[in-house]
Amino acid sequence: MSKSLKRVARALEAAGIESAIVEVGQARTAQEAAEAVGCHLDQIAKSMIFRGAVSGEAILFLTAGGNRVDDGKASALAGEPLGRADAALIRAQTGFAIGGVAPIGHLNPIRAFLDPRLLDFDEIWAAGGTPRHVFALPSAALEPLTGAQASDFIAESK
Repeated sequence: MSKSLKRVARALEAAGIESAIVEVGQARTAQEAAEAVGCHLDQIAKSMIFRGAVSGEAILFLTAGGNRVDDGKASALAGEPLGRADAALIRAQTGFAIGGVAPIGHLNPIRAFLDPRLLDFDEIWAAGGTPRHVFALPSAALEPLTGAQASDFIAESK
């Protein structure tokens, strides 16, 4: 088991959540992950990480699978303009590679915001520390586990 997977498993165990980390193959999109585990697209919690243009810090937006982050709303919540976080910043802040960023088990604390749509489900699925692994958890556990603030940062549907 990789170091990333072990960190996620330890975080789940420490929180008292019994959830197996499941290998799903290369799930490059939320839709592919949802199909692999047999859940609704919006039950997939995407970890979208941006870089604060002023602070240089990574900021995490946990987004339902079918939703997109609105740059203006996200920047307003963060209190600074946001840009793309590169792989080095994501790895340094979270310890995970792009495509496998779990909402828990980060190497360093990260400021986080949560899409309220994820709370509409009893169970959600998230990356398990690699692009090939996911795990399920009760949606109600997401806020306390991540310290994420439920907020409106979602782009309007076209």
